[in-house]
Amino acid sequence: MQIIPAIDIIDGKCVRLTQGDYNQQTTYHDDPLEMAKRFEDAGLLRLHLVDLDGARKKAVQNWKVLERIAGNTSLEIDFGGGISTRDDVKLVLGSGAKWATVGSIAVKNEDELQRWFDDFGADKFMLGADVKDGLIAIHGWMETAGITVIDFVRKYIAKGVQQVFCTDVSKDGKLEGPSIDLYKEILSEFPSLWFIASGGVSSVDDLDRLKEIG
Repeated sequence: MQIIPAIDIIDGKCVRLTQGDYNQQTTYHDDPLEMAKRFEDAGLLRLHLVDLDGARKKAVQNWKVLERIAGNTSLEIDFGGGISTRDDVKLVLGSGAKWATVGSIAVKNEDELQRWFDDFGADKFMLGADVKDGLIAIHGWMETAGITVIDFVRKYIAKGVQQVFCTDVSKDGKLEGPSIDLYKEILSEFPSLWFIASGGVSSVDDLDRLKEIG
């Protein structure tokens, strides 16, 4: 098991939203690069970088933050939030991300996403499966789509996606512990999946519980 820290960005700053609510925003650091360097100094190897401005505006906004972190650390970065066009993908990968995290477009426009897979390789993408009441949530968690997380993941594994980043929106930003039952269900369905559990992790005990379920 690997620990992957996350940095959520609004207006170039590190923030936390409670349950994905833009009205419940806490700014905890002005400089994402400094935070990323702290993670690297602690021995962590990867970073999940989320462009919340991009998610809301449906176009990548904070690519300069990505560029700074990629250029000044050796962290392997996956970047998500607002990736809506092929140019967004080029911008994100060209700015130093190892993977582009896609969620909304995987629901809204499968054909376009398939073209991206053909152009860039499915292994350059991480599937962002944000879950709200068992259904996939999109556009910064402001909408839910009529597809379950199991069906969503199954569809994209068949297309060649190798990594899934799953967030239970009800847990995110609350530090109340991860959604063990949800993650256990997904892993029992897809035991060989490279699965990243997100949301609610706040203690070593939480990490132990996640490790137990694989």
